[in-house]
Amino acid sequence: MKPANKDLIKALLEESPSLQEDIFDDSEKMLGTVPFILQVMARRPEFMIFSSLKDFYALRPKSLDARTAELLAVAAAASAGADKCLKVHMAAAHRAGASEDEILDAIFIAAIIGQTKVLASALRAFQDFEGESKEE
Repeated sequence: MKPANKDLIKALLEESPSLQEDIFDDSEKMLGTVPFILQVMARRPEFMIFSSLKDFYALRPKSLDARTAELLAVAAAASAGADKCLKVHMAAAHRAGASEDEILDAIFIAAIIGQTKVLASALRAFQDFEGESKEE
């Protein structure tokens, strides 16, 4: 890494307490809570700050409004089985203007993809098994 960039990162991390406070405030505004993972990651500012910045930009892309971005987060959390994230993002989606029906539909869409993932993998394995058993 270039020395100038190392110096830039060092200067940024010297502001860790202020940045962490801003990140917690922004989390509260965006999500209605400061997620547990952020609270624990705060013990390692060099990890928490950069990870949080990435997350904030990913959760509020210029191409999507907050409601749509949170509905996508609901679907992603549901399909990943991330129960705590799901609760946080359902509430955030609702605060961003999503209806209960829209949140429920996002969960159902995630369920279809989750089911398809299981079936696609399992049925391919079954197809291989079936082909092998016919060869015997």
